[in-house]
Amino acid sequence: MKKIAVLGMAFLLAAGLVTGCGGKEDGNKGKDAPDVVTSASVVDNNEAFVKAISKDGTWIAATLNDLTFDKELVVEGEFTNKDAIARKIALYTQDADHNITASFKLTAPKLVIKSENTRLQGGTFVGDVYVEANGFVVTKATVEGNVYFANDEYKASFDASNEGKVTGVTEVKAQ
Repeated sequence: MKKIAVLGMAFLLAAGLVTGCGGKEDGNKGKDAPDVVTSASVVDNNEAFVKAISKDGTWIAATLNDLTFDKELVVEGEFTNKDAIARKIALYTQDADHNITASFKLTAPKLVIKSENTRLQGGTFVGDVYVEANGFVVTKATVEGNVYFANDEYKASFDASNEGKVTGVTEVKAQ
């Protein structure tokens, strides 16, 4: 019965993310990249998560549980959602009405953001974040660590105004 409930939640999450994010999902539009269509990558293990946030991944990586890494994670590649450049790390599950039903923790010594308009949403990242792109957003989420920006432009484009929290410093610091 528990297995059916978990599978049902995973289905609702996937359906909700695809429906809630709607619009045209153009996929990876790098200069040499093929024209592909991507959707949400709902993951429950480390290998799938690393692939989802890679340059060959999807615009959104949604976890179904806590994930812990002992190595640096890198979010890279250019993806679109609703005709806008976007990446999203969804550390939560939701119901059909888009209410968060469970939040998860992602732990790594370092999370490097190289994708423009990356949003960390709905859970907790434990470690330091290094931002090397414009538009990093923490929304309804917590960074238990520091957020370092490669330059002032990236820091100026940072947004944590929608229930985002950083427990450490947010400052410009070269790696």
